[in-house]
Amino acid sequence: MSATGPRTTTPDDPALTHPAGDGMDAALDTFLAQRTRLFRVAHRILGDVAGAEDVVQEVWLRWQLTRREEIDNPAAFLVTATTRLAINVVRSARHRHEVPVEPKLADLGDRAAQDPVLSVERSVAVESALALLMARLTPDRLAAYVLRKGFGYAYAELAALLRISAPNARVVVHRAQARLESGREKPVPAESHRRLAAAFRTAADTGDLDGLLRVLAPAGPVRQAA
Repeated sequence: MSATGPRTTTPDDPALTHPAGDGMDAALDTFLAQRTRLFRVAHRILGDVAGAEDVVQEVWLRWQLTRREEIDNPAAFLVTATTRLAINVVRSARHRHEVPVEPKLADLGDRAAQDPVLSVERSVAVESALALLMARLTPDRLAAYVLRKGFGYAYAELAALLRISAPNARVVVHRAQARLESGREKPVPAESHRRLAAAFRTAADTGDLDGLLRVLAPAGPVRQAA
């Protein structure tokens, strides 16, 4: 997409499967009102201007084809679509080993403003990041990584939780980072993912980590994997 805004599709554009109709001007106005936010969302996930522009262009094409009269909150819809598309781009690049993998949990742990669109954006990002972590990390590394990167746990605190030394706690976190770079993933149970995402959001919003700790270490302090 150029800096001047989305390109306009023509009737023979293969991406446009039905006529634009009288509502296309309103659709464009809605999209342009959110475009800066959408670019920011895509760029924050991808870290690449060209890639973010491509994602925003794809969202514009999808917005044209959407039954917009059925959308209660266009801004939230557009942000969610942008987030999911950007995440898909990152996942595809990871499978090709083109980009490093390290979800920015510290950013996701910041309490969102009372803005429903920001809340949607944050929820989608939290769920995606945690799904990746659960798919690639053992329970001990998952606990150490989430608490260290998401909530700033000191290595001494992690050591007490893991019942290992502080230097070994540092090793667990570093091994978790290294493991994220591999493409090997295991299935993630939907209910386990739901519980962790809910506990993470509660901990980020309230500062009470008890529920998160119960999810990460349900049987008590976890131990370092071999």
